[in-house]
Amino acid sequence: MSLRLGGSGTDIAIDIGGRPLSYDRFDAAVAEWPDAAVHDASALALPEALICVFAAARQGAAVRVEDPTARPDRSEIPTGAFLLVGTSGSTGTPRPLARTAESWTHSFDEFTSITGITSSDRVLVTGPLHATMHLFGAVHALYVGACVTDDESTATVTHAVPAVLRELLHRAPNLHTAVVAGASLDAGAENRARGLRLVEYYGAAELSLVAARVVPGPLRLLDRVEAEIRDGLLFVRSPYRVLGADEWVGVGDLAELRPGGELVVHGRGSAAVNVGGTTVLAEDVERILDAIVGVKASAVIGTPHAVLGETVTAVLELDRSSRDDSTPDRTALLTRIKDQARASLQKEAIPRRWTVVDELPRTGSGKIARARVTDSQP
Repeated sequence: MSLRLGGSGTDIAIDIGGRPLSYDRFDAAVAEWPDAAVHDASALALPEALICVFAAARQGAAVRVEDPTARPDRSEIPTGAFLLVGTSGSTGTPRPLARTAESWTHSFDEFTSITGITSSDRVLVTGPLHATMHLFGAVHALYVGACVTDDESTATVTHAVPAVLRELLHRAPNLHTAVVAGASLDAGAENRARGLRLVEYYGAAELSLVAARVVPGPLRLLDRVEAEIRDGLLFVRSPYRVLGADEWVGVGDLAELRPGGELVVHGRGSAAVNVGGTTVLAEDVERILDAIVGVKASAVIGTPHAVLGETVTAVLELDRSSRDDSTPDRTALLTRIKDQARASLQKEAIPRRWTVVDELPRTGSGKIARARVTDSQP
């Protein structure tokens, strides 16, 4: 299955900045794109970047879609490579990855069935294309003949991380479907999206899609994906993996497999905090904190402790709409957040230190970059 355009004629393929581009004009631009062995769409505006991606696929060439400010070191391009990207950098330095066109397109039909996205939709992509979840969403939209747009007021579908979705909902009145990935869906985002078809998928840059669900149903492995749990950690065998990957890819997440292909993901094993011999998973605590009114986003990290080994520290970005800028209001809000957290968390998981920052560091996709958060941040 090749990478193809699902629309034609005067149907709108891209509507960015109020400048619509029809499918016939998009197709002509793809045909006219200069030949090259390796294209680079990294620094191009979104319409030109997508034209470049489809042109590379048509030419049988490779295309780089990387963060131009943090390109991964790439010593060689594997034979058969189409898409050259990097990991998001949320847990460290971006690594170079390469995949074939088929490692994406072979999942498109199942993804379409799960999400319900059709050619009549206007698909809002909420981050840069070098974040692979956004590139996947835009390419899939063109594959089914939908319109890729930046117009929140007319969008009917969006791809977003939970923190971005929470902020977006009041500005996008025509949404009927939200596709969430990049971070675990928290109760706060789920509640705000009530009434929408909410689809959550779990994946990794090395693997693409692994499992998906229509909320509130459970995550289930995709049809052609297999998984094993080894010492509590998830390993996946998938036809969607990148070139050069092992047959079984270790994702690094703590997880459980249940009957019927149901997958329960507990979070990064490397993001576990050992509190006096009790393992506290950072993402479990973050999901509870993010669901509390007044918390825009949170990052949970471990702080060294002479007796317990580590204790939990919560670094919070507050929702400015939930308080005034005066210190008493902020103090009262933080007190309420702490009280609700203590009522919901087990003793070892309760943060001993709370820090409020103006803005948490994020990757290009909008995920919290926990590796760049420290317990000494002001």
